[in-house]
Amino acid sequence: MTESFTAPACAIPGTPLADASAGISACVHCGFCLQACPTYLALGDENDSPRGRIYLMRALVEGELPLDDPSVHTHIDRCLGCRACETACPSGVPYGALLEATRATIAEVKRPPLRARVILALFAHRGLMRIAVAGTRALRATRLPRLLSRLPGDLGFAFAMLASSESPLPRSAYTPRGDGSRGTFALLRGCVMEGLFTAANRATERTLVANDYTAVEAPEQHCCGALHAHAGDLDTARALARRNIAAFERSGAEYVVTNAAGCGALLKEYDHLLAADSAWAARATSFAERVRDVSELLAAAGPRVGAPLPFRVTYDAPCHLQHAQRVSAAPLKVLDAIPGLERVALVDSDQCCGSAGIYNLLEPALSAAVLAPKIAHIELTGASLVATGNPGCLMQIGAGMRRAGLSARTVHPVELLDASYAAATRSKA
Repeated sequence: MTESFTAPACAIPGTPLADASAGISACVHCGFCLQACPTYLALGDENDSPRGRIYLMRALVEGELPLDDPSVHTHIDRCLGCRACETACPSGVPYGALLEATRATIAEVKRPPLRARVILALFAHRGLMRIAVAGTRALRATRLPRLLSRLPGDLGFAFAMLASSESPLPRSAYTPRGDGSRGTFALLRGCVMEGLFTAANRATERTLVANDYTAVEAPEQHCCGALHAHAGDLDTARALARRNIAAFERSGAEYVVTNAAGCGALLKEYDHLLAADSAWAARATSFAERVRDVSELLAAAGPRVGAPLPFRVTYDAPCHLQHAQRVSAAPLKVLDAIPGLERVALVDSDQCCGSAGIYNLLEPALSAAVLAPKIAHIELTGASLVATGNPGCLMQIGAGMRRAGLSARTVHPVELLDASYAAATRSKA
């Protein structure tokens, strides 16, 4: 007689992790995720791999470990949330959703560190965020960050990050011409992107217009909520998502465009975030279907060719663009459309740089360990510019190169295309 198997009762019913626990069962513990996981590669600890963390999640659900177990908090906190394991996984485990659900569940018994709470509160308040970014931008303009980036330790690295937020390219000044035939778009301006990477935002708008898209405004947009979702503050993430959906609906734009990989990943998953909200679920699905990374729209349009640029460039793939959004070819197509640009391959370009939102502020030592091999690989390329499409990556890699004494600088891919178009306009003048 065959005994029937009865699954253990859920020890944490009604929690986000309990609601997402079906994803745990998808893991067959094959281990393909191990070599894709930057924290496992850095630490060599099974508990700091996706498979190990899923074991811990299962133990929480089944009551083998309590929610306040300090070792669980340690290994879950160490996860970058890069989602490279999702690309490697043959079973389709929704690891990103499981991680967010686990952190949301743990937050019920252990609050995030004070530093994290302050940063998340700042991003959730549009007025305060603008004041903070304006002050940071004013500090950058003094050139002090360049000097202070030489300080040892985390403080010096923070100043190096700020110094790296400045574009290495001269400002473009041209009026793009396009027929608008490819549809309308509204740009998610973003918190850090609009504040510190203003040049990339304007380049995004100009290059899309030059490729026959029409820009419209969505003035009441807010922070996307990505940092909150990754930290387990799902309630705030949902509140911000509702505000953005309403704002972009009012814009009437056919496409919602983002040039920040982390923001784009969450925008495309608003349908998952609001799936249980009957009043917003359908609107969230419609919204998510309209979200595009800027590289996707430019690649769909060609993009059109500008003037030559004499740069040696390597491309680093932002985790949330390649692994979460599964967009890998489009940014390369954008770069390869620029005449004269020499693009050299970067070893392990799909590996995380260690930025991961505010991770580098909360886990600086491990973040630095994850970054180190990437800086070594960049040095071997001999590139003068590293192109990547996410603000955290631009600052993290830029700071790492500065601290290592490299002359290479980071730049958003659309800034290079924009510079090519600006040069073409000047040559016709």
